[in-house]
Amino acid sequence: MKEGKVKFFNESKGYGFVKDNDDNKEYFVHVSGLIDEIRENDEVTFDLVEGRKGLNAVNVKLV
Repeated sequence: MKEGKVKFFNESKGYGFVKDNDDNKEYFVHVSGLIDEIRENDEVTFDLVEGRKGLNAVNVKLV
């Protein structure tokens, strides 16, 4: 699992972005990929899967 921080998350639209602590890349996250509820600046762990437009964060949960 990777570790990162929630950079942005829009609860009403159900998506946002997680920034990886290791390489500072940002990954799209959809509400369907969440284990825990997240908010901006939360520290999280996540996995990556290939999506339609690149890598997506899934299995996102709070640290």
